[in-house]
Order: sequence, then C-alpha cells, then structure tokens
Amino acid sequence: MNEFVETLLDLPWQIGDPKPAYDVVIIGGGGHGLSTAYYLATRHGITNVCVLEANYIGSGNSGRNTTIIRSNYGLAESVRFYQRSLELYQGLEAETGCWVMHNTKGQIWLAHSVTAARTEQTRALMNAACGAHTDYILPDEIKARCPQIDLTGGGRYPVQGASYHHEGATARHDRVVWAYAQGALRKGVHIYQHTPVTGLLTESSSSGVDRVTGVQTANGAISAGTVLCAVGGRVSVVAGWAGVRLPIRTHALQAFVTNAYAQEFAPIVSSNDLVFYISQTPRGQMLIGAEYDRQASYRTATSYSYLQACSAKATTMFPFLSKLRILRSWAGICDVSPDFSPILGDSGVEGLMLSTGWGTWGFKAIPVAGEQLAEHIATGVAPPLSAPFGLDRFSTESVMADPSSAGTR
Repeated sequence: MNEFVETLLDLPWQIGDPKPAYDVVIIGGGGHGLSTAYYLATRHGITNVCVLEANYIGSGNSGRNTTIIRSNYGLAESVRFYQRSLELYQGLEAETGCWVMHNTKGQIWLAHSVTAARTEQTRALMNAACGAHTDYILPDEIKARCPQIDLTGGGRYPVQGASYHHEGATARHDRVVWAYAQGALRKGVHIYQHTPVTGLLTESSSSGVDRVTGVQTANGAISAGTVLCAVGGRVSVVAGWAGVRLPIRTHALQAFVTNAYAQEFAPIVSSNDLVFYISQTPRGQMLIGAEYDRQASYRTATSYSYLQACSAKATTMFPFLSKLRILRSWAGICDVSPDFSPILGDSGVEGLMLSTGWGTWGFKAIPVAGEQLAEHIATGVAPPLSAPFGLDRFSTESVMADPSSAGTR
C-alpha cells in the first residue's frame, strides 16, 4: 500500500448540473473555498452551498505550495489569526477522520547579523505575548536541533541566533483539500469540478453595481444569496465583473525538491537575509523555496535562473545539499496586497465576498479563513479575528503591513 495514495475517501460527487439557486455559491475549489463550505455546513448548518471549480479540486495554488504551517508573524493581529489556524490544523485529523499527514517540526528562523538577531528576539517576545510558542535560541541550540547546518554560513552568513517556533508544522496539501471536500460533501454541500464561472449576475443602477445575485457558468446561471470569490490568481477579473478594483498584484512563487535524503532533517529552517527556506518531505526529499518572482506574472513554470540562485543560497547554509539532485520543480501564483496581508470579507458590493491577498501564506490559513468567512456569511458580521483584514482598511488608513513575516522576500 502506498501511503501517499488515498484509498479510503468517500467523495459523493453530484451528478448532473448544479441547481438553479443556492444560499451560497463559492467560486474556487481549493483549500479556502472548500474549508468555507465545510465550516458553513458543520458550524452553522448551512448546507445549501455550491462550490464551483474550473479544473479539479486543489488543482491551483492549494496543490502548488510548500505545505508549511506556522503563526510566528510580526503583527499581533496576524499572530492571533494564524495561531487559530495552526490549532485547527492540529485537530483536523481528529475532526474529519482523514489523515492529512500533519507533522509538528518546529521552525528555525535564522538571524545572520546583530540587527537581524534583535528582530528575531522581538518576534519571539511578541509571539509569546500573543499565544504563539516562540523562543529566541543561540547557535549551539540551533546546531543541536539541526546538525546539518553550517553555522559559519560559508564564511559569509554566520548565524548569530534564531527565533524558534515550536509549533511550526507541515501537512500534505492534497489531503487537506480532500478532507475538507469529503466533510462538506457528506453534509450535503454540492461540489462541481470542471465548471468555470464566466461572469456574475448583478443588479445595477446608474451609480454602478448595487448587488451580486449569482454567477454565470457555461451551463447556465445560478442564483445565490451570497457569492464568495476564493479563486487564486484571477481574483481581479472576478471582482472586476462586479465593478470592484482590487489592490492586488499576482506573482509566481517557485520551489523544488531534491532526491531523497536520510530522514534526519527535523525542523523547518528559514532565512530572511538569504531569502530561502528548507524542510524535508515525508518521502525524504528536501523541499526548498525562495522569494516570489519580482515581476508580476501568472506563470506556473520554473526557470533555470531561479533553480541556480536558490540552490546557491541553500548550499551555503547546508553543504550536504550539493550532493543531491533536483528532482522536480513547480510554481504557484501569489496574489499580493500592498501591505502583504490578506483581504478577507466584504467586497464593498452587497452579495459578494472575498478571500484573496494571501501572498505566500495561503496554505497556512486554510482552516481559519474558512472558519472566519463561514461565520461572517452566516451572521453578516466580521468576526474579531478576521475583521482587521477587511478590504476597507485601505480606505481608512488601517493597513496591516507585515512584509518581513513572509519569510520569502
């Protein structure tokens, strides 16, 4: 039995076309769309929900990420938000009955200068104050937790210390998607794959779009009380159908894995100065990523220049990697907001809600974003954890600037 092939899932797909009307229609069958549908059904009893995916579930960014889960951010609001997600991930297997291969590894965030060390000390203190278990550790403890590291950084990037996020973890991305899909389907939610949305149904006046009332598909129109846009990469197009202009730029984020290495690399390791991160997959492969591409793009192919630059960074800190070979590479696309924090909730047009701006943090937030959006849809009020991330923060000068927490730029 191959442990990476799921054989026990029960996915009772719908047959035929969607119904002509639902309480909620969700555009996008990735982790965020499916988790919202799941929590609508399980937490609020709202099951007249339809998820529409243009390809197959999890075919977008949910299947093109590096599966890291953490809450060691730089703003109190972000720490609390992602800590809730981390805790939901910890209980996801027990709640859904699905093995998502969740593994708590701890994350080491390296500091290569006195200034960076002070930043990581501050991060550790602020994280602890907001409920995230993070400590500042010195080189000896770093070496003990990760014996493969070269503390001299090749003579150029000596390690001064690090913040250590004890609850940093990983999970298998496709299994997370399947778990939420199965849970939602069992509650009566409808999920349709290969059903692209081609437009929004709207009610308009002379001043513009007043309300979104549903979606248009190739198979016809579907009415909805609420439409949630949870697509990755083309959110600006969908929002534009309602006359909403979003402060989003889309960039490619590349990553790769090597051939297998002995299962001895325990933590996740990140470096803001070198701008890369590394962890080991359950198969033993070394997973390595870096910053997203500077130019805006929808490209999902990798480049030799990226592989060359990222390999140089990684081997500087971990010389053993020079003996391994690149096995596979890929790219996802990141919707990046001006303050590098997500945009969650009301769009400014009645009937249309948003889940976007996740940048490099989308997989980490799948549980909490779905939980918070489900509550917002059910009650009509933004919950306290997600309220700071509303689109209206840009008009009220309440931005949530946290670029240093990306770990990849």
